[in-house]
Amino acid sequence: MHLTCSVVSKITLRVPERAWMTSEPQVMGRVAAAHDLPIVAACLASAFYEDPLWGHWTFPHESRRRRDLLPFMTLMAQLGAAQGWTAMTASGESVAIWTPPGASYGSPEQEPLISEVLRRLFGARAPAIHELFQQFEAHTPAGRFYHLEWWATHRRHAGRGFGGMLLRENLARVDAEHLPSYLESTNPGNLPRYEALGFRRIGEFAPPGGPTVTTMWREAR
Repeated sequence: MHLTCSVVSKITLRVPERAWMTSEPQVMGRVAAAHDLPIVAACLASAFYEDPLWGHWTFPHESRRRRDLLPFMTLMAQLGAAQGWTAMTASGESVAIWTPPGASYGSPEQEPLISEVLRRLFGARAPAIHELFQQFEAHTPAGRFYHLEWWATHRRHAGRGFGGMLLRENLARVDAEHLPSYLESTNPGNLPRYEALGFRRIGEFAPPGGPTVTTMWREAR
């Protein structure tokens, strides 16, 4: 996870030509457009509010979490928009942000901007957040694969199958390219769901005093 940010007014969701496309008549996923950025961010903020890492560890004080989680997730959505593939259900009930092979989740040129955002949101704790991102990057394997950066279902729509169907559709597109995929799970409750989709656990790490992050890999099919 290499992080960067850009000003909201200048962000453009750019999806590689090979990104999410399907001829299936009943597909429920679509590529997020520029005007969908707030919807993507809101879905992420809702889904990760109680997440062990991105909710409780990153924002341990609930009042700050209520205030700052949405701006933080807006940044995360922006990063995925730069070179990635953001898939979403019709009305943003569920979203998935992928970094395709050869792309990056942000760029080095944007590091000053992300530092500014983290300083504003976290103050003296910003270095700890930087170090967490460096842990993600250090554990990312080499090679060509699709990296699932974020997968989320808005809490209003949890348990209705939106997330599972969206991810299965995305993985069908990855399988059509005969490429593997990789992710980091920050919630142990999701591990069986990922394993049911063909992912296996390959490692783990944790920030100081924080929860375990499990890295997972799905072989090419």
